[in-house]
Amino acid sequence: MKASMRARLEHISRRLIDIDAMLSEPDSAGDMGQFRKLSRERSEIEPVVRAFELFETAEADLQGAKEMLDDPDMKTMALDEIEDCKQRIEKLEAELQLQLLPKDPDDGRSVFLEIRAGTGGDESALFSGDLLRMYSRFAEQNGWKVELMSESPSELGGYKEVIVRLDGEGAYGRLKFESGAHRVQRVPATEAQGRIHTSACTVAVMPEADEATDIVINPSELRIDTFRASGAGGQHINKTDSAVRITHLPTGLVVECQDDRSQHRNKDKAMQVLAARLKDKVTRERQDKEAAQRKSLVGSGDRSERIRTYNFPQGRMTDHRINLTLYKLGAIMEGDLNELTNALIAEHQAELLAALGDDI
Repeated sequence: MKASMRARLEHISRRLIDIDAMLSEPDSAGDMGQFRKLSRERSEIEPVVRAFELFETAEADLQGAKEMLDDPDMKTMALDEIEDCKQRIEKLEAELQLQLLPKDPDDGRSVFLEIRAGTGGDESALFSGDLLRMYSRFAEQNGWKVELMSESPSELGGYKEVIVRLDGEGAYGRLKFESGAHRVQRVPATEAQGRIHTSACTVAVMPEADEATDIVINPSELRIDTFRASGAGGQHINKTDSAVRITHLPTGLVVECQDDRSQHRNKDKAMQVLAARLKDKVTRERQDKEAAQRKSLVGSGDRSERIRTYNFPQGRMTDHRINLTLYKLGAIMEGDLNELTNALIAEHQAELLAALGDDI
């Protein structure tokens, strides 16, 4: 293990001792904000410290086994022990390298998932509905709550645009590489000649913003309009100006919510989406600067980039960033995304390891 890596691990170990001491103080729960912050930091670094302890134990066992080599009666046993210790050390060092990679502070957050129909007209809108169903199924499999924030249905089904909130621990960490253009190749239900059409949708995955710390929205920079909701909803929804449109004047961002009968709840939803979009805007501007220095395959943040193709006649899904093709499109459209998301996360970790190089 490199000296710089060991020094970082020793520093983290000392930090865990300090945190435990602070949390054990009688008045530690008085400041709940600080208590939660320390508890969250502890939960993040404890697995690293425990893995380092196992690594140091393996090193000690290796040294003990080497000392037994001088005893002819113990040599065979010592050689077996040395080999076992070397394998443990190699495995634990690889795990520690991954655990020391820079953490995305947003990985544990809930997300706003925005799907927009693109080229392809009605077929694109229908595919937007299919993507929403796919992500909703994936969310359910992970125990996340799905909340509709805003929708603009198309006449033949599907959506021109739809925004949902996926509420659950680690949602952003699992889905953050889904942003981009998704292309579909299939025979539309309205196609009489059986010809394959190509259409596309764009997906944006935005971590939920902590309005108290991430984004400060000045009320004077907002224009809030109310109007009567359109579309389905029964008689009540058309009797009151329950729909809300919020315009953020400095950026020109516009958010509409009209899916709740309560104007107050629609305004709350719109403010949540606006905060997430503002946070996302800042993040993408930072990523653009980073991309000028280092091109990332999976984390570029470029929404116009075609990232994936869903070919229904051949039953395959191809992710163009990592050249991954899976011939199980039916299962994928039912929310079976684990193999795909795991591959994207692994590729991102490999990029980080390569970028860090000698630093660890």
